[in-house]
Order: sequence, then C-alpha cells, then structure tokens
Amino acid sequence: MTQQAEPDAIPVEAQADTAPEESARTPKRVMHPDGFGAAYCASMAGLCAEAVIGGTIAVLVMLAREHDGLPHNVAVIVAVVLGIALFAVLVSGFITGVAVMPALALARRVARRTGRPERLRWYLGAVPVVSAAVVAAFGGVAALGSLAFAPALSYVLWWASLTVGLLPATLLAAVAGRRVRAGRAKGLVRRVARDGALAWLAIGVLGAGAYGTGLVKVYEPPQLHTSDLAGRWTDGHGGTVELNENGGAVADGLDNYVWDETGKDRPKDCDGTGSWKAVKQDGRIEGVALQFKTCELSRSWNLGGTQKTPRIYHEIGKPGSGKRYVLTKVIEHKK
Repeated sequence: MTQQAEPDAIPVEAQADTAPEESARTPKRVMHPDGFGAAYCASMAGLCAEAVIGGTIAVLVMLAREHDGLPHNVAVIVAVVLGIALFAVLVSGFITGVAVMPALALARRVARRTGRPERLRWYLGAVPVVSAAVVAAFGGVAALGSLAFAPALSYVLWWASLTVGLLPATLLAAVAGRRVRAGRAKGLVRRVARDGALAWLAIGVLGAGAYGTGLVKVYEPPQLHTSDLAGRWTDGHGGTVELNENGGAVADGLDNYVWDETGKDRPKDCDGTGSWKAVKQDGRIEGVALQFKTCELSRSWNLGGTQKTPRIYHEIGKPGSGKRYVLTKVIEHKK
C-alpha cells in the first residue's frame, strides 16, 4: 500500500533550499531609520570634544595670565575634572536638544520645501537662524529676571559664539543621519572621539612644550616687601589712596562698595585718613588690610599684578561674579 504525502508536506531538502531565500528577503528591522539617534549621539560627541579642547586651551592660557591659583590636592583635581566632564555631557545633551536638532530639522524642511537635495549650505544657513532664536529666548528670560537688557554688543557676541560652537556638531549630526539612511551607521561616534582625543593630546603636548621650554611662563604674583606697598594707588577713575610708610593711609574719592536696599553693591566715595597693614601668609605678603573709620571701610585687598605693576583688589557684587575693584600702584619713573 503506497503512502500518500500530505498536501502541505514539503521535503526537508526543499525547506533547506528555500530557507536562505526567505531570510534574505525578510527586511531587517532598523531603529530610527531617519537617523535621529545617531545624529543626537554624534552631536553630543562633537560638543564634548569641543568642550574638552576648548577647556584645555583656556587652562593653558589662564596659566600665563593673572589668576588666583590652582588646587594642588590630587583628590580635589580629580573630583573637579570628573565633575566638569559630567557637566559637559549633560550640557552637550541639552544643547543638542534645544539647538542642534532644531537646526537639522529646519535644514531638512527647507530642502524638502524647495524640492532640492540636502546640501551643506542648508545646515550652514540653519545654524545662525537657530542660534539667533536661542539667544533671543534666553536673553529675554535673563532680561525679565534682571529687569534690564544687556548691551546690544553682548547679544551679538553670544550669537556669534553659539553659531561657531554649533556648526561642527550640526555637521557631524547631519553626516550621522545620512549614514544611517544609507545603511552605514557604524563608526562615526568612535571616529569623533578618537580624533578629538588626538587633537586634545596634540594641544596638551604643545602647551607642555611651551611652558617646559620657558617660551611661555606660568604667572606668579609679585613678591613685595612691606616697604614696597607704601606709595600712591589709583583706580584709574579719580579714586586714590596714599599708603604711608608709618602705617597711615589717606583716601581721596576711593570707592567703598556697600550693599544697598535693592541687594546691589553700589560704590560710595570714601575720603579721609585711616590705617593699613600688610597681610602675610607663610611669611609672604598676600594682600593689604585697609581701614577708614570716617567712611566705615574695613576690608582686606588681595595682591596681584606683576612685579613692575603691582595691583591690589577685592571682589564686588555677588559672590563668584568675578567683578573686582582694582587699585594699581603709581610708579614714578626716575628721569
């Protein structure tokens, strides 16, 4: 009796032959076929690379300029570096979301509206527009908070700086999106990280070589004696103080910054006589303590400047604002 094959039965050999064809025809599942995720990651990598390189250049420049000093504790340095790195990653993600991705969307939308393919010029034109919108939005919020607009030049500088900073990240994001749509999504973020690390190392080597060979010198505060502090000091705006060798001081139009009822530090003229003394730490002069009872001025001033042009200063405004009231010693050159 012959065995009849079932209608749906298929020989094993036939299944083996057809399996590759079916798997080849099965479309691959692609996450974010528009390249959004890859563009976002590429932009963050580019912005982080810019932050690391820019921060390194800023540190190298700061070492040669007047500064308050750097931490010497290794643990503190490591903690600061890790904190800055984490902050850079968070900020890069925020900037990518509020500026880079809108610039990409604007460029693609304009390209579709005009019926032309996406070109480099669309992204170059979209970045300044988005930068202007970001500056207008955040500048408006800042103006509402302070009840005053910043100088017009400040907005122009913010716009130019933001445009320059966004251009590399936007172009990288655009390339990453294209590679995903073309099926070549791997490797771009790694290349950005690698090239950024190489650029950072090159800048570090050049900076170390410049300081190591003495071509550029690290800033050091002036080393003065108590007798060197005696003399006339001026703020360059009519305010002066005369420090006598016997410890007496005479102020004429010296600005005395006091907090007013609005919470702002406003200067008031200080005139009259008082006293001064050198502030020392480990046997080295670090500043000057001035006291004038006539205008209720009692403050310590830090020593800065150079050996040829010493300066004393103290911070004004809100803590950490970076604003200073500076007095420069009047050097009388012998004829």
